[in-house]
Amino acid sequence: MKRRQFTLLAIAVALAACGRKTAKHHVLPRGSAVLALGDSLTYGYGAAPPAAYPVQLATLTGWKVINGGVSGDTTADALARLSGLMRQHPKLVIISIGGNDFLRKLPESTTRANIGKIIQTVQAANIPAVLVAIPHFTVGALFGKLSDHPLYQEIAEQYQIPLLSG
Repeated sequence: MKRRQFTLLAIAVALAACGRKTAKHHVLPRGSAVLALGDSLTYGYGAAPPAAYPVQLATLTGWKVINGGVSGDTTADALARLSGLMRQHPKLVIISIGGNDFLRKLPESTTRANIGKIIQTVQAANIPAVLVAIPHFTVGALFGKLSDHPLYQEIAEQYQIPLLSG
């Protein structure tokens, strides 16, 4: 998926998450703080700073998007940083983390538990969240066919949050 496509999908899912009738949220107005929590993909590693998806999302929506991406972060690292980032009072949190856990071959149960704790922290603050699926490294990836890791769908269903998948 190209960066621009990802950004547009992220916007659509974020807007959908904020406008759901079951949650008492409205479309986020311009100037709203949105936290993009993640790793190098969120940070924009390898891209010029203006090309990072949080910057692009801010440009397209008028939101104040907080780039909470840190290259090399695992789910445990993101969880440890979350409380400090939440002090900025986001109105939405986009969670895109886990790829480094997979690369480091950390136990899936640890990754799942950490993402769950991140979501629980966000939900306890009564803030909507969107989960972004990370690809599952399979043989198909060698042929350019990435598929989302199945744990993201399971987590999104468990916590009843929208999932942005490839």
